[in-house]
Amino acid sequence: MSDLLSDVLQTAVYDRLSGDADLGAIVGVHVYDAMPAGPVPDLYVLIGEESVKDASDQSGAGAVHDLSISVMSTANSFLVLKQAAAAIWSALDSASLMPSRGRIVGLWFRASQAKRSSAGQRKIDLKFRARLEV
Repeated sequence: MSDLLSDVLQTAVYDRLSGDADLGAIVGVHVYDAMPAGPVPDLYVLIGEESVKDASDQSGAGAVHDLSISVMSTANSFLVLKQAAAAIWSALDSASLMPSRGRIVGLWFRASQAKRSSAGQRKIDLKFRARLEV
């Protein structure tokens, strides 16, 4: 059962982030669930890696999803990335995500990490945990 609802979680998160006015004011339309072909913008959001563990019990099928959302930029400062990260957190914290099937029992912020790549790009990885039921 564990991956049964991965696609609906990703779609619900993508729809919520790409439609959020506060995040859009910072990153524009640059919310991706896969890297676009060709050049990428200077600032964008990427829905990334996910791990899933079965959490079925006597009441039914379910799973716990740990997912990563990254804010990436070539900016010299982390400030705009931190503003985008805060908008992501707010969008996912305040929203009732509506999957096309199943039910999202909860979505919780777990951690974040800001880092620089050797090429000078800045990145903030946000980690969330979601509990889903069929």
